[in-house]
Amino acid sequence: MKNIRNFCIIAHIDHGKSTLADRMLEYTHTIQITEGQMLDDMELERERGITIKSHAIQMEYEHGGETFVLNLIDTPGHVDFSYEVSRSIAACEGAVLVVDASQGVQAQTISNLYMAIEHDLEIIPVINKCDMPSANPDAVEDEIVDLLGCKREEIIRCSAKTGEGVLDILDAVVERIPCPVGDENAPLQCLIFDSVFNSFRGIIAYFKVVNGVIHTGDKVKFFNTGKEYDADEVGILKMDMIPRKELRTGDVGYIISGIKTSTEVKVGDTITHTARPCAEAISGFEESKPMVFAGVYPIEAEDYEDLRASLEKLQLNDASLTFTPESSVALGFGFRCGFLGLLHMEIVQERLDREFDMAVITTVPNVSYNVYDKQGHMTEVHNPGGMPDPTLIDHIEEPYIRASIITATDYIGPIMTLCLGKRGELVKQEYISGNRVEIYYNLPLGEIVIDFYDKLKSISKGYASFDYHPAGYRPSRLIKLDILLNGEPVDALSTLTHVDNAYDLGRRMCEKLKDLIPRQQFDIAIQAAIGGKIIARETVKQVRKDVTAKCYGGDVSRKRKLLEKQKRGKKRMKQIGNVEVPQKAFLAVLKLD
Repeated sequence: MKNIRNFCIIAHIDHGKSTLADRMLEYTHTIQITEGQMLDDMELERERGITIKSHAIQMEYEHGGETFVLNLIDTPGHVDFSYEVSRSIAACEGAVLVVDASQGVQAQTISNLYMAIEHDLEIIPVINKCDMPSANPDAVEDEIVDLLGCKREEIIRCSAKTGEGVLDILDAVVERIPCPVGDENAPLQCLIFDSVFNSFRGIIAYFKVVNGVIHTGDKVKFFNTGKEYDADEVGILKMDMIPRKELRTGDVGYIISGIKTSTEVKVGDTITHTARPCAEAISGFEESKPMVFAGVYPIEAEDYEDLRASLEKLQLNDASLTFTPESSVALGFGFRCGFLGLLHMEIVQERLDREFDMAVITTVPNVSYNVYDKQGHMTEVHNPGGMPDPTLIDHIEEPYIRASIITATDYIGPIMTLCLGKRGELVKQEYISGNRVEIYYNLPLGEIVIDFYDKLKSISKGYASFDYHPAGYRPSRLIKLDILLNGEPVDALSTLTHVDNAYDLGRRMCEKLKDLIPRQQFDIAIQAAIGGKIIARETVKQVRKDVTAKCYGGDVSRKRKLLEKQKRGKKRMKQIGNVEVPQKAFLAVLKLD
């Protein structure tokens, strides 16, 4: 056990974690690097150049005449996948903190670092991309010393691209990170930190052995669900799974036990022996809290059960996704899904399409509100359709977040304007170094959920980084804005919004929908309404046939008779005709500017 080291790599998005992980695998002769980002094996990850899933892999490294086993977990950097990071940290004793030499300390660097410190991990600070012409390692070193309070000589400079300094990092991992602590003779306790679905072998759970020893063929049970299984195969994770006879305390590996139903494996659960169970489960990490909610509906109604199966399989691989069944008047049966952010929602939608071949409609994303009635009872409302009658509501509370934005001083003005436009309150601002400043804001989550991140990136030319934490609920003046088509409300387009934004939003939505809804043979009235009051209206003009074309000369009453007949036909058509809202319209509402 003293020769095992479990560590993860944490950093802000695009600071070179995955490239560094590849370099480590190459230098420990674990794999042959044939193309960039060997661990990011998902097609989406390759396309976008981001890490979406944490990846665990085992390496062997010679140091001082001994062979050490290094279990590395490469983690994502984007704020939407921070739950992946928190689970990886729970399975490690140390972390390599990577900072880009040209960009310095960013918002995610700080939030991931705090997460690691809370779990008492040993931190190894590393400055990456030192070979770049724009690199300024001395200034970045100052920032790291301020942030961590470590000594300068503890910071390792490297370049994952050229491989310089990578061996120093491996030596530091062996020398500085403590070996796992645990008792091999105690009852078995393994912490599940990830799982994946395999269509031939069932569900494969990845775990870390905290106490005890697990052998192939043991009878095991999952502590929280209480279900019992045979450990058909246990082993370690290299690029492929390698079976082993046994895994001892401190090892990280996988278990295959022929589990078919996805609800039986919970990330954070404890595996123990049936014959000699442990007394209590390992307290690992809390459940993830979804921030953004959206309805996901199959385009064909008969695909509902397939969609449920696809979401369950996806949830195994992405524990931060939550879903509950719901139905909508316009879209039929579907699911109300909770995501950690907009990028997470987009990725889930893409993965459903690519991995499970499910075509889905996603409604406008929103957050959950606490609605209090006159008697003081509180109900949690996830979508505008669930809002009680306005006459019964006493007040509504909406979720707030504490946002921290790190940026260059040149962009403070535009960023403050953006935050104030989103009803933000400035808490404080601190100068980190030279021309970099950290601004703290309290913002309503509903305002930042749709386009805040994109706008922040564009006004700061990509230099601002953003991170947030939930900060409770506050009372707010919110109202429900309905969109009516020919007098019929479309519940998938209705939103909850602040009183001050309602008129403007209603007008812009009507204008946008006028361009997107195809013309019919009757006028379509698009209206925005608050309660019974119409606040904006646009009309999609009808497509008309010229019925009087055949009348030349003669009495005007002939023309009038034909026009009256057409008018009656149009009226009848309007009563039975229905208006199809294209999927483009749901998405366009998100990008109103």
